[in-house]
Amino acid sequence: MEMNQELTEITVVGNDSTGLIARVTSLLFDRGVNIEDMDQAVRDDVFRMTLQVDTSGMDGSEADLRRSLTDLCDELGLDVKVRFPTRSEPDSIAVLVTKERHCLEAMLEEFAANGSGAEVEVVIGNHSELEPIAARYDVPFHDVGDSKGSPDEDELLGLLAEYDTDLIALARYIRILGPEVVFRYEKRIINVHPSLLPAFPGASAYMQAIEKGVRIAGVTAHYVTPDLDQGPIITQRAFNVPDDATEADLERRGQPLEAEALVEAVHLHLDGNVSVGRGRTHVQNPEERVLGLPSEIDQLNPAEPVDAEAPLDGNEGAPNQ
Repeated sequence: MEMNQELTEITVVGNDSTGLIARVTSLLFDRGVNIEDMDQAVRDDVFRMTLQVDTSGMDGSEADLRRSLTDLCDELGLDVKVRFPTRSEPDSIAVLVTKERHCLEAMLEEFAANGSGAEVEVVIGNHSELEPIAARYDVPFHDVGDSKGSPDEDELLGLLAEYDTDLIALARYIRILGPEVVFRYEKRIINVHPSLLPAFPGASAYMQAIEKGVRIAGVTAHYVTPDLDQGPIITQRAFNVPDDATEADLERRGQPLEAEALVEAVHLHLDGNVSVGRGRTHVQNPEERVLGLPSEIDQLNPAEPVDAEAPLDGNEGAPNQ
């Protein structure tokens, strides 16, 4: 479901039970709220419903509607998030990290209380090494990992709810998110992966590129789905691979591009300029964005030879009959 910037978005998530849809939609009907679109699903007894509604003619204020939905969802054991199109508060970003710092620093530089309409409000790690970087930007840091770095996802979900998270950015978070996290925040989690997906998914992507002898490698920012590194692609960056390159060489070339691709993808999402349909993304005004290689590269591509558009004269070059 593509988000309409003129509509209010309501998302409810919780344990599945009979009658949830009817209770929520009846409340909206009673308040004169018109439902324009609705998407609902159940996975492993967890219910999620996202509605896009027109509140322009509703009875009461935005605060009244939010309060009524919160009271109802508390009664039903559901979490609810309401995003009004005219709200003044910035989007809340949670950045998940492990030990690599380059993507985190780029995200904090871009979105840490800079008045951009979105803010990194929390950094969550499965190790504590990057806490000083978050502290430098006065951003709270929480370590949800054990001694081996295995995260407590119940604690993670609690923190995401506490900070009213709108978007999760995986800034080289070297862990696979559990299905409940992905389900609850579907199309709101962006990961950056060190390869030109769909090539070389999974671990050690730069080494996979070297072992296959590729001449061009790259990075990809994409939405997260339950299938590892298979989510819809948002942005990519590429670089040449020297013949004698090592994994460390590719990391040095790729890491700045990882940060760039992630930040660009986050901007596209927050601006409402990217939507998902049939397993791929569609971008508004793509000519204004750097989704892949810079446009100057097109001028370096050979212009000839190409198949002629007009019929060939006589039988020259004609296929065998």
